[in-house]
Amino acid sequence: MVDFSQARRTMVDSQLRTFDVNDIPLLDAIDAVPRESFVMPGRESLAYSDQELPVSDGPDRRFMLTPAVLARLIQALEINSGDAVLDVACGRGYASAIMGLLGATVTGLESDEALADSARRSLADAGNATVTIKVGNLAHGHKQPEGFDAILINGALDVKPETLLNQLKDGGRLACVMGRGRSARATLFVRAGDAFGERALFDAAAPVLAAFQAKPGFKF
Repeated sequence: MVDFSQARRTMVDSQLRTFDVNDIPLLDAIDAVPRESFVMPGRESLAYSDQELPVSDGPDRRFMLTPAVLARLIQALEINSGDAVLDVACGRGYASAIMGLLGATVTGLESDEALADSARRSLADAGNATVTIKVGNLAHGHKQPEGFDAILINGALDVKPETLLNQLKDGGRLACVMGRGRSARATLFVRAGDAFGERALFDAAAPVLAAFQAKPGFKF
């Protein structure tokens, strides 16, 4: 039988700390969230492996990011207590749970109602009742008048997430993976008024989200 507590500590020490994840509150939050509660039933033994894990089946299959990539993206967002955070393609709610423990008010966004229900159950089972899960088009985000301090996108994008960037507050941050294959980079966007700074953080790979795929061009 897997000792999940020990597996979680090993993940933090061997996958995260060695990949420049050094924010202590973030490491503590990750060590407190039972990742095995947020994977598909029957795959709990793989929860702490260094790989992307599916959290749904079907044509628009959703994946969890690898622990190290996810942790680095959240670290780059510099989440503070009281921040309003949008977790796009939240899957079964793992990243939402972590950011909730950092003191953020988190809205998780999913495009599939069944997966959103799974996220609600996983969060409740893990004792996290502070995250709100919404269903909608991932590329459209979730509008709220005051905007978001931070937005996390759990996957790779072919195109710049213009609509989501415009849902940031002034000074707000958005973290995601831009591109595919060897050209893919974890990227941080920061809003300053009506302008958006963009900075590549590190090489990273992630499954491309269908909502952010480039539309095929015409061929003659």
